[in-house]
Amino acid sequence: MSRRRLVLWRHGRTSWNMENRFQGKTDIALDEVGVAQAERAARLLAALEPTAIIASPLQRAARTAQALAARTGLPVAHDPDLVERDGGEWEGLTGAEIRARYPAEHAIWQPPGGETGAEVAKRVGGALERAVDGLADGGLLVVASHGAALRLGMCHLLGLPEEFWERIGGLSNCCWTVLAEGRHGWRLIDHNAGTLPEPVLSDDRA
Repeated sequence: MSRRRLVLWRHGRTSWNMENRFQGKTDIALDEVGVAQAERAARLLAALEPTAIIASPLQRAARTAQALAARTGLPVAHDPDLVERDGGEWEGLTGAEIRARYPAEHAIWQPPGGETGAEVAKRVGGALERAVDGLADGGLLVVASHGAALRLGMCHLLGLPEEFWERIGGLSNCCWTVLAEGRHGWRLIDHNAGTLPEPVLSDDRA
């Protein structure tokens, strides 16, 4: 049996990434650099010959996915369970503002009115499991989503206990993680790939 693979692809840069603002479910577009990042990454990912593409419906992820769709001719499916972590009262605030206004919540990385890490892991992990269910043997699914959503969903898919989730680093803009199906479940093959190491400007915990 030919093994299936998953490419978990974070969206390109936005102006809020550059301003270090928590985006969460707020629907922010790619900036010019983000569009260029998506086009460059799409050229590289197309060489992997993906067989399916799925994306978060938020425009920064949907536009990133569309760059790959244009190169491969594949349609893009959208799953609302792939959206970024709900940031509650933190959305739109900079990191400095969050630290100043919510020091206790910042210390445990729990936005008031937002989702817990466990809730995000279950939601996004479930979306990944559903998407994989429809993937044929030997297929390669590209999932365009968000930094925290993908890291936490990946940890769920790998079966990692919650106390180890922070051992997995974040994804830089338009970089990706590769998982491959093994005899005993999914295996991490590559992480934060796609370019030389860059700062992780993300809603994910640093």
